[in-house]
Amino acid sequence: MASDVEYVQHVCDQLRGVGGVSYRKMFGEYAVYVGAKVVALVCDNQLFVKPTEAGRDILGAPTEGAPYPGARPHFMVDEHLDDSDLLSALFRATEAALPPPKPKKRKRP
Repeated sequence: MASDVEYVQHVCDQLRGVGGVSYRKMFGEYAVYVGAKVVALVCDNQLFVKPTEAGRDILGAPTEGAPYPGARPHFMVDEHLDDSDLLSALFRATEAALPPPKPKKRKRP
């Protein structure tokens, strides 16, 4: 089941204090970006944040689950969706802990 754009917009509204938050539809689901880094996925109207030690420090013992079959486990943070301060801190810490995106290779004609 594909996610609703209204759910993704609600997630982004909760992150208004982070800055540089955007989303992009991918394969019927959504990737949530902070700057150029993918920090989370929204799949089946659930929020999955990429796992980092910094995120684990904020969440304590987070629930983990795969956003889609075959994916590595991510932090499932739907229970914190209405806590804008915690969610913002989690996204800032996760973004800081993730490596920069790899540069895209130019296509040859």
